[in-house]
Amino acid sequence: MKLTILGGGGFRVPLVFKALASDDSPQRVTELRLYDTDTLRLGVIETVLSQLAPSLPHPPSVVATTDLRTALTGTDFIFSAIRVAGTRGRALDESMCLARGVIGQETVGAGGISYALRGIPVVLDLVEQITQCAPNAKVINFTNPAGVMTEVMQQRLGDQVVGICDSPVGLARRALTTLQDAGLAPTGLGSLFNADGRVHIGYSGLNHLGWLTSLEVDGTDVLPRLLERPDLIGSFEEGRLFGADLVQALGAVPNEYLHYYYYSRDDLTVDQNAEAPRGVFLEAQQRRFYTQAQHTDDVAALWEATRLEREETYMATNREVSGEFERDEADLETGGYDKVALAIMHAIANDVPAELILNVANHGALPDLPDDAVVEIPCRVDGAGIHRLPAPPLPDHARGLVVNAKYVEQRTIEAAVNHSRTAALLALSHHPLVDSVHVAEQLLNDFANAFDGLNYLVDDHA
Repeated sequence: MKLTILGGGGFRVPLVFKALASDDSPQRVTELRLYDTDTLRLGVIETVLSQLAPSLPHPPSVVATTDLRTALTGTDFIFSAIRVAGTRGRALDESMCLARGVIGQETVGAGGISYALRGIPVVLDLVEQITQCAPNAKVINFTNPAGVMTEVMQQRLGDQVVGICDSPVGLARRALTTLQDAGLAPTGLGSLFNADGRVHIGYSGLNHLGWLTSLEVDGTDVLPRLLERPDLIGSFEEGRLFGADLVQALGAVPNEYLHYYYYSRDDLTVDQNAEAPRGVFLEAQQRRFYTQAQHTDDVAALWEATRLEREETYMATNREVSGEFERDEADLETGGYDKVALAIMHAIANDVPAELILNVANHGALPDLPDDAVVEIPCRVDGAGIHRLPAPPLPDHARGLVVNAKYVEQRTIEAAVNHSRTAALLALSHHPLVDSVHVAEQLLNDFANAFDGLNYLVDDHA
């Protein structure tokens, strides 16, 4: 099989390569195509992969190209992981938001809206190329904001595209491991992705806005065993982030990104006082890596050291708010989106069912949202495609937040598709992390001045 990665010069591409190279299934990826517009980054990542390949059992051949049609034509799967304006854009989003007194995280709040507004036009162009060059390819989207971009792509590609995120399965893994270590859940359960396995994850919401509401093992929901134990809640990452009191009050474990909603004021204060906000840190780290890689023999070792530093500092300011705890060693292995993507491809190509938390069109799964809205829910994947499983209902405390967030997402899409400045202002001013219409107007002006690609937005009343 052939797999194309859009954003092939991205830092995390080697994670996908290593997952592919460890796959011993009958139908596996034998050719990996890397597409990027940045020749420097593309060349560095190609070098990393060439140095990793000799130590891996089944490394696919690699084709690196800056020609989109070459990357797409005849491919079987497309993995979209682009970052319009690069890490510099993320740093600018974050800095401009913090200067206006609001949280600037890349997928949450005003920063996520800016990221989407400049990314959607590019994604729409990619969709047109996919329909021409690879009309039968399955598209797996990880381009952020993942829920928004998947919804944009689905408007043209339908169920040909699915969105993925590693946060839900990471949350479920940590909760289950905690129960197993305490002797409250059986061990030897196999992969969480195995649809014929003994574990079923109850999770619902939107991308970066969901809750783990049940964790069924051998037909029994073991999550209540975790929720009744403050000591166990305080022993894994999300439990430490949110605190046992809040988790028990909610009766569910929130996705880590909900920290920006439950602790908005605290996160904002820490971010404003940080020596280097996350976006600025990553921009400097990425610049350093790609520069040093040109003058280093062992580029793969440099990549691994940089990756480890990136994982160690993930959501560091949120952890500072919650007690400055260090990440567990198991969480530094990332076991994330690369494995989710491989599980989807493996399930479809080999007709080996997998059960995953995916971003798909709602189709009635969450009654509070439109049918075409992309939601994050349990799905079964097999040779026939992707099938929605019954989604747990949204908790009462979650419903209003999710409905509001989807309104913001859809106004953002409307703004980009219809070039509507009014829709963009509606999106910004209705986001709960932007507490003033005046600030929303100022931010939209800031974004337009910083990114030439946003000058497509026009005043609807002009």
